[in-house]
Amino acid sequence: MDHRLIRKLRPRLLAWLRRSRSGRVLFMKRFPYKDIKRATDGFQSIMYTTSHIAAYKARFQDGGVVLIKEMRDYDQGKDAFYREVQLLGRLHHRHLLALKGLSTGHRRLLVFDNIERGSLKEHLTDPIRTPLDWKTRLQIVIGVVAALEYLLLFNEPPMYHVSISSSSIMLDENFNAKLSDVGLQSSGENYVTVPHTSCAKDCMGQECGNIMFQLGVLILELITGQSSDDRAADLVQWIREYRFCSSIHKMLDPDLGNSYDSRELKSLLAVAKLCVRYGDKPKISILQVLRYLHKKIESPHD
Repeated sequence: MDHRLIRKLRPRLLAWLRRSRSGRVLFMKRFPYKDIKRATDGFQSIMYTTSHIAAYKARFQDGGVVLIKEMRDYDQGKDAFYREVQLLGRLHHRHLLALKGLSTGHRRLLVFDNIERGSLKEHLTDPIRTPLDWKTRLQIVIGVVAALEYLLLFNEPPMYHVSISSSSIMLDENFNAKLSDVGLQSSGENYVTVPHTSCAKDCMGQECGNIMFQLGVLILELITGQSSDDRAADLVQWIREYRFCSSIHKMLDPDLGNSYDSRELKSLLAVAKLCVRYGDKPKISILQVLRYLHKKIESPHD
């Protein structure tokens, strides 16, 4: 979609969102605590954790594999918690993990959609898993950027907490990327609080600098096959080097072999370099990244 058309349509879309979300409280399915405990093997099947969130893989008796998120140390009251859950429940995008329901009591648990293929990190680092091919990695990047565009530019208010990492990006049965770490807490070290005013500037302010940085690191993970949990600083140092192009062949994920497209690889590296280069003062927006990727990757090659 053209940049100018988006600017023109955005106020009308947000006005429609406000009207559509001003009605009755959204119904949420309640899951019995005992069922969740059994499905998560007694909360032992951990997918990822932050200072305030623990995410678990759960397999229910019907065979479905879903993600459970436990909200730890949530310091607001129950009403505030429910209001924020309502907001999560109204998020609908093909690259966001959808909220299915919740369980309350002495533990506050959120139940999200299918994660049959697990996390992106598992596919990058687990030698037992079939390696992701180049096309799939490209589509994961484009899917993540599309989800960020939706969260930051097409929500009123903007979805203000988002974290991007291979650990928290889930894959569905068709290997579509699903952001799962969009939520209520603001204390996690990778969370970004995006205030109301940031969207008017297409997310070019300090608030989005960390988002862009995380996106750049994610792209480097997909290119190299290395986890940012252990090598983030090394990956960033490499892409910032003046002559990093001369060492691309050494950093490229061996699982890719010769199946990648060198033109597309250069385009991804260009985006990653811009994302991590400027810190909290990004020179490129989410919308610009999405347009660039569609132009350079999804258009026919010359």
